[in-house]
Amino acid sequence: MFRGSRDQCDLVMNLSAADRCAFVKSTEDCGLVDGFLSYLRLVFCLLPPNLSPLTVTLCMIWLLCLFVVLGLTASKFFCPNLSAISTTLRLTHNVAGVTFLALGNGAPDVFSAMAAFSHPHTAGLAVGALFGAGIFVTTVVAGGVALVKPFTVASRPFLRDVIFYMAAVFWTYLILYRGTIELGETLGYLSLYAIYVLTVIISAYIYNRQKHSSQTSIQNGSSTLPDTMSSDSDAEVLSSSTVSGDPEFEEEYRPLLPYSESTSHILLSSLNPVDLRKWRRSSWRWRLLKALRAPLEVLLLLCIPVVDPDKEDRNWRRPLNCLHLVTAPLVCVLTFQSGAYGTYLIQGQLPVWLLALLPGVLLAAIMFCTTANDRPPPYHSLLALLGFVVSAVLISAVASEVVSLLHMLGVVLSLSNTVLGLTVLAWGNSIGDCFADITIARQGYPRMAISACFGGIIFNMLFGVGLGCLVRIFQTHNAVQLEPAGLLTWVLAGSLGLSLVLSFVIVPLCRFHLSRAYGMFLLLFYAAFLAVALLTEFGTIHLT
Repeated sequence: MFRGSRDQCDLVMNLSAADRCAFVKSTEDCGLVDGFLSYLRLVFCLLPPNLSPLTVTLCMIWLLCLFVVLGLTASKFFCPNLSAISTTLRLTHNVAGVTFLALGNGAPDVFSAMAAFSHPHTAGLAVGALFGAGIFVTTVVAGGVALVKPFTVASRPFLRDVIFYMAAVFWTYLILYRGTIELGETLGYLSLYAIYVLTVIISAYIYNRQKHSSQTSIQNGSSTLPDTMSSDSDAEVLSSSTVSGDPEFEEEYRPLLPYSESTSHILLSSLNPVDLRKWRRSSWRWRLLKALRAPLEVLLLLCIPVVDPDKEDRNWRRPLNCLHLVTAPLVCVLTFQSGAYGTYLIQGQLPVWLLALLPGVLLAAIMFCTTANDRPPPYHSLLALLGFVVSAVLISAVASEVVSLLHMLGVVLSLSNTVLGLTVLAWGNSIGDCFADITIARQGYPRMAISACFGGIIFNMLFGVGLGCLVRIFQTHNAVQLEPAGLLTWVLAGSLGLSLVLSFVIVPLCRFHLSRAYGMFLLLFYAAFLAVALLTEFGTIHLT
């Protein structure tokens, strides 16, 4: 009763196996979800009914592969190119952190939400995923950080992030209550994030100015300090200059014969995703996972350029980068909006993919003839923009496929989109952040980890809902209609609000010290929430 009445495709499981295929073909809701494959027709029409359990198992494996592609594309291609763009634009760390870095870390969540908001009956996936990921990150991830490394959190940034996140959640409460999202409310989401960015920048500027003034006063008060003491950084600079600047030292380690790699060797080494030294040191589990991921990484390396400003050659690979000018436009055309324009013919004669291929081949030939293997060209930074566009289009296409696949699983398993969003989609998009933040805390940077917990989910909710609904409004020229919020949705929203209120109250009372007891409390809170959500989904808890 709480699933909503708009998605008529849910009724397919009430029919006999012989009638399901005809129902799927004739029902409009069964064909509205975007994606390269029609998973409902695959389950009910192309395969025998007795193979449905095997089909669902294979679809779950395929879903895991899609999550791997999302993670690889975001971490190894999307984020590095965003970092290169921010370095080229000379943005400060604060601006880059709350804009480009947040976009890189939250790309799977944002694009998944945009894909889910494209249709009313899958909007529950977006709500469940964004709220579910918020609860998961603020309880499981934050609790794991506190268990691994108890620490004292920075008071003002913590309160700032919690207040802004509570404002975003309250804004979403109102929208769920109304059931519609107008253009003004959508712009309100994006405006709230702009205010958050300005708050971070201004607070960082004030903090740095106060810190500089206090250091200046200390230096003026102790004028004899520079004469009697030298800092460790000066000693390091001195030692590094005497070593690296010594001509005899450099001459000793200079190769006797000049060595230059051939073009074919550069291409093959660039497409090798395995570091042999790391392979020898790693365990068999890591080797197994790397071997399974290697084919996907090779395909991504063939399609997406990466610019690394931290390397001396900025990751310039002449043959591979020339090949990217051919493959990258093709990937964009073939994956944009799930391949809707891949086979489109201009005036019935010229295919769009050929129109993208010919300029790419010409530009690749020009680049290959005018550049060298050992020196990047002046325009090499433009490849970061190309890599950003291609990885964004690919992430969007994979996110649409994930939403389409989850919709099929919800129909077959008789689960609501909301519970699939708060479990499978939220876990799949957040598990990488969980391991990354806990690893950062274990290495001695718990404050950085807890900042990533709250800063990332603020971006995901505000941009995921705001941008997804804005695109939908421009496509339909109407307000976005949501399914009536059922009991499970309000359990989800209430649990997220309660977790934020408890953190807002308990952490200041503990003098902003996150202990292991508080971490255990957060984990127990998530376990209780998950139990209540599942009991609500299966009808054990219901409204009388």
